[in-house]
Amino acid sequence: MPTLTTVADWTITASGDTAAFTHATDGDWAPRVWSGRGLAVAEADLAALDKALGEVLKLPVYWLARTRRGDRAAGEAAVWSEPRYDPDDEFVYFAGPCRTEQPAAGYRTASTFAIDLVHLRGLRIRVAAYRAGPGRR
Repeated sequence: MPTLTTVADWTITASGDTAAFTHATDGDWAPRVWSGRGLAVAEADLAALDKALGEVLKLPVYWLARTRRGDRAAGEAAVWSEPRYDPDDEFVYFAGPCRTEQPAAGYRTASTFAIDLVHLRGLRIRVAAYRAGPGRR
């Protein structure tokens, strides 16, 4: 899989129409995924994730995946929920099409997870909107 971008603790690679996200941190601050249902990212990691997503959206691989999908709604923010911040764990939760190789019920720590390239724009919109909110970074 060719690397699309590396920003801070995030590395994004691609295979076909899928982007694989790898986070350098294991343990308490690693992303959490409920396979097929959602993604949770530490609030402190959102700026780097936002930047990494922006870099991928500039690349031909993203636009080729959108063209192959043939769906005019591909990339819309509606595929992802409004972000929800949990002050107890300092994570921001997004319901949406994120998956791991080993699905399990509930949110589980995942150093690597996958999202279809066409859905990255929608995630970036949700992340950017959250970060632009009052009192956010």
